[in-house]
Amino acid sequence: MVVQAREGRLTGSVSPTHPPRVLVATAVPAERDAVAGRLPPYADAVAVGVGPAAAAAHTAAALARTPYDLVVSAGIGGGFAPGAPLGSLVFADEITAADLGAETPDGFLPVTELGFGAVTHRPPPSLVRDLAAACGGLTGAVLTVSTVTGSAERAAGLRRRHPSALAEAMEGFGVAEAAAAFTLPVLEIRAVSNAVGPRDRAAWRIGEALGALGDAFGKCAPVLESWNRHD
Repeated sequence: MVVQAREGRLTGSVSPTHPPRVLVATAVPAERDAVAGRLPPYADAVAVGVGPAAAAAHTAAALARTPYDLVVSAGIGGGFAPGAPLGSLVFADEITAADLGAETPDGFLPVTELGFGAVTHRPPPSLVRDLAAACGGLTGAVLTVSTVTGSAERAAGLRRRHPSALAEAMEGFGVAEAAAAFTLPVLEIRAVSNAVGPRDRAAWRIGEALGALGDAFGKCAPVLESWNRHD
């Protein structure tokens, strides 16, 4: 379900008088609703489902229906302590599929080392930097996983393989794959609701993270409107 921020949807390419047409893809309706009321009139929000496969399929379907200039994967997620504490915002400078590959006696191998596929998409660097500055956010890798981390051992293993990782979630790589199929740039924005590691539901701060996510989108419009697509 697509939620339009307001009437008066804009079309056309990015220019000083035509802001980028933006699709914001969230996993669940609660995330979509957190951002929908804060979006500028040239952006739409859609809940695309949980996990990389659903996210890729439903994002691609939305892109096939409507022309966009930029795709954003957004939602709450886990943060790697101490780099991304609860309530912080993480803007991905890399969107990486952390468990797409093979287990071997010598450890995990990503599909790129098996000779096929891709595991990382890189958002426009200056746009990531400017949005993070406008929102008081952090920049680093956001990992996409099909199984949420639930142990200190797995969290440590992910950090060893991805030392720049600040957060993990389940949809970013799927959204990025769909965007790439349409030759569109992609962003990922995560508000940290819990620490990556042992599951401690009592420590989760979902409401606060959803609020931080909505606030971030309220601050994004000026940066998006001045963005040079040829970053």
